[in-house]
Amino acid sequence: MSNYYDTLGVPRSATKEEIKKAYRKLAHQYHPDTKHGDEKKFKEINEAYQVLGDDKKKAQYDQFGSGFNSGGSGAGFGGFDFSGFSGRGFQSQEFDFGDIFSEFFGGRGRTTTKTRQKGRNIQVDVVITLEDAFAGTERDFSLRKYTVCDKCSGSKNEPGTRLDTCKACGGAGEINETRRVLFGSYMEVRTCNSCQGEGKIPEKKCSKCRGMGRVLDTERISVKIPAGINSDEIINIDGKGEAGEGGYGNLYVRVHIKEHDNFIRKGDDIYSEAEISMSQAALGDSIDVKTIDGDVQLKIPSGIESGETIKLQGKGMIRLYSKNRGDLYVKIAIKTPKRLSKRAQELFEELKREI
Repeated sequence: MSNYYDTLGVPRSATKEEIKKAYRKLAHQYHPDTKHGDEKKFKEINEAYQVLGDDKKKAQYDQFGSGFNSGGSGAGFGGFDFSGFSGRGFQSQEFDFGDIFSEFFGGRGRTTTKTRQKGRNIQVDVVITLEDAFAGTERDFSLRKYTVCDKCSGSKNEPGTRLDTCKACGGAGEINETRRVLFGSYMEVRTCNSCQGEGKIPEKKCSKCRGMGRVLDTERISVKIPAGINSDEIINIDGKGEAGEGGYGNLYVRVHIKEHDNFIRKGDDIYSEAEISMSQAALGDSIDVKTIDGDVQLKIPSGIESGETIKLQGKGMIRLYSKNRGDLYVKIAIKTPKRLSKRAQELFEELKREI
């Protein structure tokens, strides 16, 4: 009897996961149904894994070595235990051969029944102003998309006709097929091609949707855009995408906010500029400044310098889903006159001597 550890190419100190990994690799390489398969080598690999993949058998093998027999009247191939063999397939105590079958046969041995998929999601883009983003707004637009057929209500059959039980699957929507492999057979369940998993076939297909259950149509959509929304944020509207067999997909509305002539938005705060004269800067004053929701009085302190910023608390953007607001920051720019009257020149000369 060959050394099981050598057969799998692992050391005696290998963990259970390392043994399993080595087995999977070799079984894939030498499976008789593959191009370079080797039936004898494949049996040896399975014999080794039947022992080393089972904690109890592995302990006995480590203790008794080549004198170990996996036991049972089903033993064969030099101790290979067939106790896990049944009419439905072959399965060891710790390892599911369905995993190997899925690699060899592209998923065979697993249920491949049809999942009723929802319809396609749709994304649209809308452009709004900063004022719209501040106050909240609503946008209407038309969508060309697949909707449930209004003639058959998605049943696919012509109204007044019946749905017959699919003869191919007997109404189950699935076909059970038995696959034979080297060590036995296993069951595969697949979607019925005749009824596409529905179990029913229209006696007569709907004349409007031609048996699809949905039609291409135009729907008018109204979307509420909440106050305080940021640019590039997405609004998710459930069930307003396209129709599918499992229901409607979703509609995603991406919001874009246009650049403003007077304001720059940073989060919930707004930034703007205001020009004042040199005399206003020196003496102080009150001026009108624009905010997102109207003009307010801004007090200019005497001696302010160009580039300084004055904060108007609570005059910024509405915070999303809140009544609170950010702040408005007004940057002061002092305007220097390019031309002076004779009287103004005299006053500036006098001022120059005083300061």
